[in-house]
Amino acid sequence: MADIKAWDTYAQQKPERRPTNARGETTWFNWTQYPDHGPGAEVLGIGPGGSALDLGCGKGGNLAHVAALGARAVGVDVSLAQLKAAEARWSDTGMVLHRTDAARFLAESGEDFDAVYSVFGAVWFTDPDVLLPAIRRRLRPGGVLAFSHRPPVEGCYGCQASYINRSEDQDPLVVKRWDYEPHRWVEILREHGFPAATARVLPAPPGPRTVGTLLVRAQG
Repeated sequence: MADIKAWDTYAQQKPERRPTNARGETTWFNWTQYPDHGPGAEVLGIGPGGSALDLGCGKGGNLAHVAALGARAVGVDVSLAQLKAAEARWSDTGMVLHRTDAARFLAESGEDFDAVYSVFGAVWFTDPDVLLPAIRRRLRPGGVLAFSHRPPVEGCYGCQASYINRSEDQDPLVVKRWDYEPHRWVEILREHGFPAATARVLPAPPGPRTVGTLLVRAQG
């Protein structure tokens, strides 16, 4: 229940995706915390007739782009506020949304996917020893797992506390996240049956902010 409250609170704070990106596109894929920066959906290697699962789909911007590519687009999120926002904006895309946590959906769903991804989402906020085996079982042979999140703070690895602020007179809400350096993510993925794994930090674009984005990709 605490995590659901935290993510509903986060949904209220997170701004809506712009109507179009810098190229004038109404749907697009963004792995980083910066607009118009970094690679796109080509990381997933999916297209018409494929299927992709977004773990922690939030307000559905990336999932809408997957649907626009002609793939079956399935999203999972624990936050009703996030899913309502996704439905309000992207109801005509054909995306399929489920309100549940990632591990439970993977355990209970009988559907397999060509790609599973998470953008600052459930892969960051779920114990990899629980989530990665569940993903592996639902990923088709040769399928892609990809995820992104902020790089870890030096010396702070493994399970960490992540804070979602509220009003000044309320304590922040706390959720768990799992932080690892790129080489350690590769090792963890190999330990869980993903032999072809890469991880790199995408530098921040020119400007005052310097924190990059950790992007991890693996094939089953």
